[in-house]
Amino acid sequence: MIREAKVEDWKDISELLEQLGYPETEAFMQEKIEKLVLHPDEELLVFEEDHKVVACISMHYIPQLGLTGDTAIISYLVVSNAIRSKGIGRMLEEYCTDLARKRNCDRIQVHCHSRRSDAHRFYARQGFTEAPKYFSKMLNESE
Repeated sequence: MIREAKVEDWKDISELLEQLGYPETEAFMQEKIEKLVLHPDEELLVFEEDHKVVACISMHYIPQLGLTGDTAIISYLVVSNAIRSKGIGRMLEEYCTDLARKRNCDRIQVHCHSRRSDAHRFYARQGFTEAPKYFSKMLNESE
């Protein structure tokens, strides 16, 4: 079942992010979830199975100055290693795509590290195409 995330989901979400390679998020996860669930331009959704969060997706809406529609950006999509390839990621992505359309977005983007080849195949199956470039500037050298 897809539902909005709650602050009480912090431990499950932290464990999912650890599977993506983001360790030690426990110290700040509750605060991050509180911010996201209250922000009108953010979506933080979870997939719950047997009263346990087994997947989550985080999406942000960005108004576009020079375009008619806005942009939705998926920043995190993770399904537990134990239950991948059962359609849960597809359901979450399609649910967010519908939400983005309702918010007048004309595109949805995702940034996915080059090492995540399985995720690249998933996004291609979902209709995403590779964009030519993405630049990033680190503001805190310790991260």
